[in-house]
Amino acid sequence: MTDYIDRPLYIDRLKPFIGKSLIKVLVGQRRVGKSYLLMQIIDLIKKQSPKTQIIYINKEQHEFSSIANSDDLFQYLKETVTGNGKVALFIDEIQDIESFEVTLRDLATRDNYDIYCTGSNANLLSSELATFLSGRYIEIKVFGLSFSEFLTFYKLTDSVENFQTYLKFGGLPYLINLETEVQIAYEYLTSIYNTILLKDVVARFKVRNVKFLENLVSFLADNMGSIVSSKKISDYLKSQKINISTQVVIDYLGYLETSFLIFKVKRTGIEGKKVFEIGEKYFFEDIGIRNAIVGYKTSDIHKILENVVYLHLRMAGYSVTVGLEGEKEVDFIAQKAGEKIYVQVAYMLTNQATINREYGNLLEIPDNFPKYVVTMDELSEISTHKGIKRIHIKDFCLKLV
Repeated sequence: MTDYIDRPLYIDRLKPFIGKSLIKVLVGQRRVGKSYLLMQIIDLIKKQSPKTQIIYINKEQHEFSSIANSDDLFQYLKETVTGNGKVALFIDEIQDIESFEVTLRDLATRDNYDIYCTGSNANLLSSELATFLSGRYIEIKVFGLSFSEFLTFYKLTDSVENFQTYLKFGGLPYLINLETEVQIAYEYLTSIYNTILLKDVVARFKVRNVKFLENLVSFLADNMGSIVSSKKISDYLKSQKINISTQVVIDYLGYLETSFLIFKVKRTGIEGKKVFEIGEKYFFEDIGIRNAIVGYKTSDIHKILENVVYLHLRMAGYSVTVGLEGEKEVDFIAQKAGEKIYVQVAYMLTNQATINREYGNLLEIPDNFPKYVVTMDELSEISTHKGIKRIHIKDFCLKLV
């Protein structure tokens, strides 16, 4: 068995589909732990069905470099699979196999194949699978460590100090093998960022203006959680004597989102279903990578807290938008299975004006769905004001609401 730390958040979602003909697809940024989740599933299958033949292909390992396209994959399986029994097929970083969906479509029609794959490219996977395998696959988004997982991985106790460490370093699992010293950790995180940028963006999308791409990421890191539009970015660049068209900005933002480096969060009406087409917020898939790019500064604490709350809501399975109605804004409207919660994020509620701002917009929402004000204030317990719960961000991130 492979040595790993269990991540039941994802394994529990996968368990109902083990042994079923549906293709299981794990998607997410590089180094969030997708490969180790495959290892856990392999061990589960070995326990539950010892006679199942396990085939594991990792496209990041040289021994599988000869599997370049769908025909190569089919031939490899033809030579490797023995007998007519059950086969559990695992393919890591499947987007590196050209036209992989052709072989998967064939295998999905065979009753004896139980297929799992991972990928680090959102559009490639979703578009190809949706086109060729509609109704035959499920997709599970994998994130870095939640704060709860962070405590488990590092064998730490629940404390504000340890939460601040989480804010600084983020949730990439491999960091547990390194010293929690800023320079060492950020060198590792920078190397992951460079891999994502060069392999998943520059090489895949044939990006020519790499310098602009890097500047764009830095701009997003500095403006994390602020309303951003491609025109605003283009105008800013022109003010810096850099002439980049709005369309190029839109394209590059899409590449970064597709590579799972950033999330684009749309704005919707607080009280209705209106979706605002212009202006959105951007957050990073890993706050540690963001900090490695532009540095961890206490002056950025509100941006960092907002990013972490957004990630927590997504890990909990919510779809998330920014709420906007006239001049009123709610940081997050999170929805799941017909339920909804509203969340405001504030560093500290130090004066009445701040309190009025953070509570005011929530108080005007005319429904009874849960509403939260999440802060870093020292709180002995969750308090309630006119039905709105005020909770320490650490505690909010320990409950998958």
